[in-house]
Amino acid sequence: MSFLLGLDLGTSGIKALIMDEKAEKIVTATVEYPLQTPKVNWAEQRPNDWWNGTVEAIKQVISKSSVDPKEIKGIGLSGQMHGLVTLDKEHKILRPAILWCDQRTEKQCQYITDTIGAERLIDLVSNPALTGFTAGKLIWVRENEPEIYEKIYKILLPKDYIRFCLTGEFATEVSDASGMLFLDVKNRKWSDELLDELDIDKDILPECFESSYVSGKVNAKASSETGLAEGTPVVGGGGDQASQAVGTGIIREGVISSTVGTSGVVFAASDEHHLDPGHTLHTFCHAVKGKWHLMGVMLSAGGSLRWLRDTLFKDLKAEAAKKGVDPYILMEEKAAKIPVGSEGLIFLPYLTGERAPYADPNARGVFFGLSLRHTDGDFIRSVLEGVAFGLRDSLEVIRSQNIKIEEIRGSGGGAKSPFWLQIQADINNAPMTTINVTDGGALGVALLAGEGTGVYSSLEDACDAIIKVKSSTEPNKENAEKYDEYYAVYRSLYPALKDRFLDLSKIVEKHA
Repeated sequence: MSFLLGLDLGTSGIKALIMDEKAEKIVTATVEYPLQTPKVNWAEQRPNDWWNGTVEAIKQVISKSSVDPKEIKGIGLSGQMHGLVTLDKEHKILRPAILWCDQRTEKQCQYITDTIGAERLIDLVSNPALTGFTAGKLIWVRENEPEIYEKIYKILLPKDYIRFCLTGEFATEVSDASGMLFLDVKNRKWSDELLDELDIDKDILPECFESSYVSGKVNAKASSETGLAEGTPVVGGGGDQASQAVGTGIIREGVISSTVGTSGVVFAASDEHHLDPGHTLHTFCHAVKGKWHLMGVMLSAGGSLRWLRDTLFKDLKAEAAKKGVDPYILMEEKAAKIPVGSEGLIFLPYLTGERAPYADPNARGVFFGLSLRHTDGDFIRSVLEGVAFGLRDSLEVIRSQNIKIEEIRGSGGGAKSPFWLQIQADINNAPMTTINVTDGGALGVALLAGEGTGVYSSLEDACDAIIKVKSSTEPNKENAEKYDEYYAVYRSLYPALKDRFLDLSKIVEKHA
């Protein structure tokens, strides 16, 4: 029997998944680690925490599955995108990793745009300079921590640091590299022209491969720490969203995904390199060989609901513990008593700035329309609706580009809630399907490992055999009509508040 291991390095924890080649036996283990926010708009983590969590998760999943490590034919890596890991010549970590949701690099992104030119930047790397991307982070280190920058030998993305710990190899792959702003996405290779003009030494970048390429093998040190067999192949893997797409079957045109995790993502696969003329969606390489994808990202999707739980609904945690249920269940019970539209309370989910369709690190969360009539349930439902409105923003851009949409697959935490799934179906006015897979990212890179090591003849065949539609949530037409009216108001709020967000940011920075 052949087994595959998928590792998914998230923002809050690392998930390890072991599956047999037919995905009839799937065992997972998750280990959490902390997030640091040393300043407003900053988000950092310690790469050593990732590796320690990875070691523990691998040990747990091997123990739980009772799989002989020698039967694991390949390992795939998925991870949070855009993060900057810096290593010196001795391969020691120089500073905490700067994460995808960190918003400190607005000035550096403007420098990149001014240096390269806005339209030429799109020509070279298919995307504008956004604060989440890795390029701005590296230039921020160069400008603000020159003593660290001078010591940099290699920079890595988060999952690729785990690859280095497993194999000793410096490597990445095209889907994750697309979000660095250093990759010529159309031609799937580093952009020498952009690197030269930004005065960045190409040698600090890892080698870049296709996602199912075997990039290294588990070395003796990693074997002794994790219990994995020395020599086990490790494939390129994928950025978290491309991996999630593979693990949910979004590998062909026509089927798109709407994922609610900490962030929210609308993802459409494409057979060709396709640019959104308004540059509101990302154009990245897919983890599927020779394919690309369009992706709209909102920064605070499930993160908005978690914030609400942890700030205004702390007492529900104790109540949920007594009842033996998840606090989110109790929150949904309150929200379900509230009518469509939360009686005019509209939530803008920009708690950490926004990326799509508004690339604005200064945007902030807003409750609009608040009155004495509103209750705790209104706040919860308005957050659920606000996140779904934000996802619809990206869906509308995809629709405007005449990209074929035959099915929308819900995934992530938002798809586990029938109530929230119904809200999304109503707001999108389209059916939302769910599938038989719940661990999309980790499973996706396990499938990539299977393709890269010859366990599967092709990724497409593996996905078709393993991933099946489980349910379909149809939109309520009456609710959809009401939501169209609320959505029109929602869409008008950001343009009206954009300048005030900037004013507020300047005041906060002035008095920080």
